[in-house]
Amino acid sequence: MSGKVVILSAPSGAGKTSIVKHILNFLPELTFSTSATTRSQREGEVDGKDYHFMSVDDFKKGVENHDFLEWEEVYENQFYGTLKSEIEKIWNSGKTVIFDVDVKGGLNIKNYFGDNAIAIFIEPPTIEELSRRLRKRGTESEDSLKKRVEKAEYELTFAPRFDKVVLNDNLETARQEVIDVVRDFLNPKQ
Repeated sequence: MSGKVVILSAPSGAGKTSIVKHILNFLPELTFSTSATTRSQREGEVDGKDYHFMSVDDFKKGVENHDFLEWEEVYENQFYGTLKSEIEKIWNSGKTVIFDVDVKGGLNIKNYFGDNAIAIFIEPPTIEELSRRLRKRGTESEDSLKKRVEKAEYELTFAPRFDKVVLNDNLETARQEVIDVVRDFLNPKQ
């Protein structure tokens, strides 16, 4: 495998998906890497666009066959991963891969690609704000919300291991900061 990759990671609710969707409009050289998951498809999500939705059995078969660049069991029987075939498809089209992945997945991808990757951590202003954002989505039960907030507190401890940490206390500012970081990575000043 060869080519550059851009990785955005964050705890759930920090705003990484909103930022990824925005910068894809400004940087046409990037193409989104669609992750595979075993979680249930949410209303409005499209299989193959938002995620490659898979059964737990099919996902585990893919792991056994080494079809994944990285994968993680984020919650019990809820797997997420990056298919190697997805990356090859993007590079073959002449584009740079951009990932929207969980924190551990982001670090695994960074370790795999080394200097050919930039890993950006999107940090929420506070855990309270992150909890408010998750609650506002209306997609979480109280139990699920509690698990996500606890996981977010843990994931925040990984921020120093990323190449760049962007605080998302103002979405427009965070979007522009990520665009600037990515442009500098793709077109380094000599």
